[in-house]
Amino acid sequence: MEAQPPFQQPHILQKSVVVFSKNYLPLARINIKRAIVLLVAGQAESLNFGTTKLWEVRSPNVVLQVSEHIRLTVGNPERHWKVPPVNRREVLKRDNHTCQYCGSTKHLTLDHVIPRSKGGQHTWDNVVAACERCNSTKSDRLLHETGMVLKTKLKAPIHPAVAFAEQFWSAQRLETE
Repeated sequence: MEAQPPFQQPHILQKSVVVFSKNYLPLARINIKRAIVLLVAGQAESLNFGTTKLWEVRSPNVVLQVSEHIRLTVGNPERHWKVPPVNRREVLKRDNHTCQYCGSTKHLTLDHVIPRSKGGQHTWDNVVAACERCNSTKSDRLLHETGMVLKTKLKAPIHPAVAFAEQFWSAQRLETE
């Protein structure tokens, strides 16, 4: 008897779908199986932006047209989101695990741009990732006293849905160019 190949998902079930809020804010990219559940449960509707792809999904009882873009129709997807606390993990994530003075990715610490001894606060616009060498060089001085310059403008992390929306719309712009 010949060995049966393991079950493989059809190609269509490996697709992903962009989910929009009621207000058409792109929230996330989900797998098509989750999108089917939302559509069948009546919690979402298909969107058609003209160039939108449609996939046909069949079951014994239902033939469903699944768009690559769906919009939630229930609930409040604009959940409350708090700015994360200023801590090592979150600062390193925001700064892409890179020293904000020299660009190194090794031996990272946190540095207060305006030292706490000089009135600097432990806030998103004053704490950066810095390698041990730059942190030691800067020490307890202000940037203009050391001649050091920040590589990026400091800011608090943004809501994940807003970050996804920015990424989504910039990708859409690239596709149309």
